[in-house]
Parts: sequence; structure tokens; C-alpha cells
Amino acid sequence: MGLRPNLLTRRTAGVATTTLALLLSTAAVGVVPAASAFSAAPSKATCAEPADTHSDARVKKGGVAKHDPNSLSAAQVRDREADLAAALRDRANFRTGPGAVTPLASVTIPVVVHVIQRDSTRAGGNIPDSLITSQINVLNQAYSGATGGAATAFSFQLQKINRVTNPSWYPIVQGSTAERNMKSTLREGGKNTLNMYLGELSDSLLGWATFPQRKLTSMDGVVVLNESLPGGSATNYNQGDTGTHEIGHWLNLYHTFQGGCGGSGDSVSDTPAEASPAYQCPTGRDTCSTAGLDPITNFMDYTYDSCMYQFTPGQASRMITAWNAYRAA
Repeated sequence: MGLRPNLLTRRTAGVATTTLALLLSTAAVGVVPAASAFSAAPSKATCAEPADTHSDARVKKGGVAKHDPNSLSAAQVRDREADLAAALRDRANFRTGPGAVTPLASVTIPVVVHVIQRDSTRAGGNIPDSLITSQINVLNQAYSGATGGAATAFSFQLQKINRVTNPSWYPIVQGSTAERNMKSTLREGGKNTLNMYLGELSDSLLGWATFPQRKLTSMDGVVVLNESLPGGSATNYNQGDTGTHEIGHWLNLYHTFQGGCGGSGDSVSDTPAEASPAYQCPTGRDTCSTAGLDPITNFMDYTYDSCMYQFTPGQASRMITAWNAYRAA
């Protein structure tokens, strides 16, 4: 649609040329006895946040999510912003005197990918390593500003692919006991390690994520539809930007449409206010009377992958601020 010329070409090349030269070790497939299996509904996603896990989800257009807490209430946003301020004050206490902690200006995030499978077939979740390494390539393009947006402080390095065959975890059901058991069993690393769970998902979701918290829990991480990775079969959502979007939440970004046309919106000053999620690629959409068209090309909206290509400088600043408050060592 002319919104980001050469991006599709650049990403297609990345799918073809990305290799396993990244730091990568592939774990043996773990087989767990089956319990109950769930069925997922097809369709496009929005973001939601179960109150107990502080998560956010991306939903397909027309999809009906089981939860819709990702569009947070005003009270939830106030609580989160107050917590961020408190976390920053706490960190400031460690920046003076012996053992002072210096805020980071750039960060390489280690990534552990858990491929959740029903069986050994592609239809059962057994996606190839090439899709995963292509996803890392897309993340590095998006967060470096190579796709046309602001450069952020973040890059991503694949550390491990862990394949797990367990029909009781497939599809992954948001907010379920099975999801909690899966993450409690599999999560690796500290606050600075991104754990990404790939599989078929429930409730028309493309993905969901936890926001950062001062105390690390086993729920921390992102869940992404396996076929939304670059080269996957999720039409209009298969260039890897569900991963980009969900990691944005993991790094403390709200949706661009958070709060609608009033209040503090997404708590970022350079993203124009937006009354509701944008789907597909509605060029020229303008749902609020304040200055600026709707940010339909922003990674934190709900448009097609082919339409979104940028973070703003304000979002980049918010992410590194939150990293230093919550995830830095």
C-alpha cells in the first residue's frame, strides 16, 4: 500500500538468508503425557490482560477474545504508572555510593524460545527453526529502526530453542491453569531473559504478553501464534510483527489506542490519540479531534503486519526507562 516501501523485500530476504549463526542450541523434544486438549477459534486479534498476570494480547479483526484486559482500565493504567514511578525511585537509591547501578543505554536481550507442540507435524505445532531465526531477524530490524521508525535501545540474541510435545498445553489457552503450568515448568533465566512461547492459540488470539513487574514471576514472557512468524501461514499476520507487538508490551508499552481520545492515552506524547484499534490498513484514519492522524503504522496498533513498521522516539524512551526500572541487573 506504499506505506513502507522495500520493507517486505527486506524481510523476505531476511527469511531466506537468516542462518543458525546466532547463538543457538536446540533442546531435545520433551514428551509429556497428555491431559485435556483445547480447541482454538480462528480469526484476528486484540490485546487483553488477565488481572492476575498483567498480560496483553493481540486479536484478529472479528475475533472475540476470552479476555480483553489488554485495553486497560484507567485505574489499571494509574496503578501501573505509579508502580513505574516507584520502581524508578527504588533504582535511584542504587545509583549512588558503593555498588552504584548505572542506567543502561543499550541492551542485548537473550531469547529462549519454547515451541509447544501437539505432535511432530507442522499442523501440530512443529514449526522449523528457520521461522524462529527469521523472527529474531525481524525483531532486530524493527527495534533498530531499520524498518523506518525510531531506533530503540534493544537488540535480540537467540540463546535456545526448546521443543516440548504436550497435547495438554496445545493449543495454549490464555489465563488457563495449563498456561500457568507450562510457564512454571519451562521458563528460564532472570528478568532480562525473554521467554517466548509458540503454539496454536485459543480465542482468536495472535499473542499476549506480561508487563514488567518488580518481582519476577514464572508467568513473565510472551506467547505468540506459531504461524504468525515470518513465512508462517497466518494470512496478513505472518511477517513477524505479532512478536514485535507483544515484546513491546513486555517492555512496558501500551496500545496506541489505550485510553481512547482522552486522558493520558498510552502515556507516550508523540503517538497521536486514537479512539479504537485500527484493523487492516485504513490510510488517513483520524478518530480523535486532537492533532495527528491515527498511528496505524505503529507496532502497537492492530493493523496488518504489512501496515505497521515503526516505534516513535517517545516509545523508545519509555521502553529503556522501564528496562532500567524493572529488568536491568
